[in-house]
Amino acid sequence: MSMFHLGLIINPLAGLGGPAGLKGSDGVAEQALALGSEPRAALRTRTALECLRPVQQRLEFLTFPGPMGADLLSEMGFAYRLLGELDDGPTSAADTRGAVAALQEAGVALILFAGGDGTARDVCAVVREDQPVLGIPAGVKIHSGVYAISPRAAGELTRRLVEGGLVRLASGEVRDLDEAALREGKVAARWYGELCVPEEGGYVQQVKQAGVESEELVLSDLAAWLEDSWEADVRYIFGPGSTLHGLAQNLGLQTTLLGVDVIENGQVIAHDVNEAQLYELVADYPARLLVTAIGGQGHILGRGNQQISPRVLRAVGLDHLRVVATKRKLGTLQGRPLLVDSGDVELDDTFPDVVRVWAGYKEELLYPLSR
Repeated sequence: MSMFHLGLIINPLAGLGGPAGLKGSDGVAEQALALGSEPRAALRTRTALECLRPVQQRLEFLTFPGPMGADLLSEMGFAYRLLGELDDGPTSAADTRGAVAALQEAGVALILFAGGDGTARDVCAVVREDQPVLGIPAGVKIHSGVYAISPRAAGELTRRLVEGGLVRLASGEVRDLDEAALREGKVAARWYGELCVPEEGGYVQQVKQAGVESEELVLSDLAAWLEDSWEADVRYIFGPGSTLHGLAQNLGLQTTLLGVDVIENGQVIAHDVNEAQLYELVADYPARLLVTAIGGQGHILGRGNQQISPRVLRAVGLDHLRVVATKRKLGTLQGRPLLVDSGDVELDDTFPDVVRVWAGYKEELLYPLSR
C-alpha cells in the first residue's frame, strides 16, 4: 500500500488576537499573549487531524519543527518527516513562506495550513498556481475562500481525498482586512490572489438532465473546453479508449479507438503510432498527454497503451499528463486509486500521490494514484 503524502503548516500565532479583542493577530502576538490569550491553532488543527484517524496508516505528513507541526503530529502519533529548521523565537511570515516552498518542492498531494487571512496571504505569495492547498480556520479573520467551513470539515474533506472520493478543484479568493484600519473602526478589505483548493465533488453534475450524468454530454463539454484551450504548435497525444475516441469525435477528428494518435493545431498528424514513432514525434517537441482510466480497474498507464513508454513519458513530462474520465467511470473504481505500471519502477515512483482528472467543462477533480 503506497503512502499518501500531506504537507502541514501551523501558524502558532494565528488567532491570538481574537480573545484579546485586537481584531487580528498580525504584529500583536506578544501583546495578545501578555493579555492572557492562549495559542489555539494547534487545538484547531488537532480537530481536523482527528478526522484522519481511519486512514492514519496510509498517511505520511511532511512538516516543520516544533509548533509549526511536528509537536502536534508526534503527540497524536502520526507518521511525519521534517523539512527544514526553525530559529529560536516566534515564527514569522517568512517561516510560512519558506515552508510552502519546501512542501511544493517535495511534491506533496495537498498542503494543509492552519491560520487566518494573514497566513493565507503568505501561502498565496509563494504557492504555485496548480498546487492544491486547504486552510484549517484558526485565525481571527477568516474572509478568504480558501478555508474549510470548520476544522472538522477540513479533516473530512482531506479524508475523502485519501479514500478516493471525488474531490473537485476550484479557485478560492485570498482576501484580508487592513488590521490597523480595522482597529480604528474602518473596514478596508483587499484581494490578494487566488489559490487552488479542493471542494467536495458530487458524483452527479448539477447541469445534467434528470440528475444523471450523460457521458455524451460530458464528452461534448470536454471537447468544448479542449477546443478553447488548444496550445498552438503543441502536440497532443490521445491514448486509447472510448473516452478519448469520443472526445476526438466531438472535436471532428478521427482517431484510432484502440491506438495512440497525435494531434497538432487541431489536426491529426499521426494515426495509430507505435512507440518508436511516438517518441520521435515528441522527443524534441512540446507535447501534452491525455489518457483515460480502464473502467473498474483503474490503470492509466501500462495496460493497452504500452506505446506510451517510459522514455515517451520523460520526454513529455509528468506535469503535462492529464487523465480524462467521467465521474461515472471513476465511480466504478469504488474509491480504489488510479494505477500506473509504466515498466520503469524508478519513473513510477516519481508520480504524484494525486492526479488531476478532467471530468467536465472546466471541471478538474483530484484523484489518488498508486504505483
